Amino acid sequence: MRSHRTRAAVCVTLTACALALAPTPATGTAPPENAADRALRAFLDHGPKAAVMTAAHRGQWRKAPENSLPAIRAAFADGAEIVEVDIQLSKDGVPVLMHDETLERTTNGTGRVADRTVAQLRALRLRVGLGGRQAALTRHRVPTLADAMKEARTRGLVNLDQAWREREAVMGVLKQTGTVRNGVFKSRAAVPEVRAFRARHRDALYMHLVDDDNAGAVKEFGKERPPAFEVVFDDAEDEVAGPAFLKGVRGTGRVWINSMRDEFAAGHTDEASLIDPARGWGRLIGTYGATVIQTDNVEALRTYLAKGPVNKVPPGAVRIQGEAYAPGKDGVTHHDTDPGNRGDGPGRPGEGVDICDHDGAVAVCWMRGTEWLTYTVDVPRTGDYTLKARVSSPYSPAGTYRLTVDRGPASGPVRVANTTAHHAFVLQGSGVTRRLDRGRHTLRISLDDKVPQNWNLDHLQLEPVRR
Repeated sequence: MRSHRTRAAVCVTLTACALALAPTPATGTAPPENAADRALRAFLDHGPKAAVMTAAHRGQWRKAPENSLPAIRAAFADGAEIVEVDIQLSKDGVPVLMHDETLERTTNGTGRVADRTVAQLRALRLRVGLGGRQAALTRHRVPTLADAMKEARTRGLVNLDQAWREREAVMGVLKQTGTVRNGVFKSRAAVPEVRAFRARHRDALYMHLVDDDNAGAVKEFGKERPPAFEVVFDDAEDEVAGPAFLKGVRGTGRVWINSMRDEFAAGHTDEASLIDPARGWGRLIGTYGATVIQTDNVEALRTYLAKGPVNKVPPGAVRIQGEAYAPGKDGVTHHDTDPGNRGDGPGRPGEGVDICDHDGAVAVCWMRGTEWLTYTVDVPRTGDYTLKARVSSPYSPAGTYRLTVDRGPASGPVRVANTTAHHAFVLQGSGVTRRLDRGRHTLRISLDDKVPQNWNLDHLQLEPVRR
């Protein structure tokens, strides 16, 4: 029987080496397997029983700035096996983590990333979450790719987005940090170009992006297909969304599908999944054969994969969708200052309330001062209830509202906090508590006048106060 060392020495690809890690009697016990070992083994497994893997888009940006070291740590801690980061090159040729080519959205800097040295970039502070010019600054700094790969070395894999153009510089970082097996390169480059890179770096992990424009690339790879394909489709009728195409991909590798935005997977999004997984993650897995899902909702996806439906209404609570305001005329059940529906969502015919569809989250939008909405709600039992609202806004201040129950006195102003993007919804407490008897009640949300108002309302939630 060959020794472990002999088998490792004759490996010619990362895949083969990964399969040769089992201990043998000649060498004794292998080193303990860590999370990155398990993630690599899983990524290379495309068998019929391969578990669905979770990839965190820009890290866990709901808990730390996107593309930051704490966002990477939080993503892995929350169960992601893969973390996606974006890469730009500094003026002095150092790969750093940054999605945009410019600095304004995510840092307190200005100008192009490529015009700043790595020392200058490291001095900048990152903004909360998805950033935006009105998002608060944090104490966290712009990391280099080397910093990020060291964080991932024992934790999991890293999807190296926007890295293909600087692939040799990026590969140099992976070799320097001992993380070649952690980094997943990605492109939609011509197949000969990809073959040349993989021939130079036979230990590199690679994933090819395909849509209807380059669907033929899958067959062009022949027997040297990469271990995964990122499949992008904005319509269920697209060729790459067809059963035959996906079966062909699934037969030799993993099917990676992004669930963050409508255009990545024909509307089967994170937000749709939070309403009904059959509209999102469930459909991606059951119909399209996804074995890697990249998400903005790491914890919710991990919970769904382990336990089923997520985002359930808490025990004893009542949830009211923002667009489900009481039927009636303007001035009676609602008031909107704009004529017609300014949003792109399913507004009611003949009514002017603005309804938007933010990648599956149908929400009241274009909020303006003096507007108000009335809701009817059935309370299951008598008790004290507090109001929460799932909202989004990239602005500071975003706005304020007041709550009135059953025509009683209005509450004080409730401040809506910046969530860093229109599509970044967060359930925020109001601090307003009311004693409600069992039965039907009327709630009115009124927007203050003469203060900035620019936020979106997904749903309201009355939750019992636990004593």
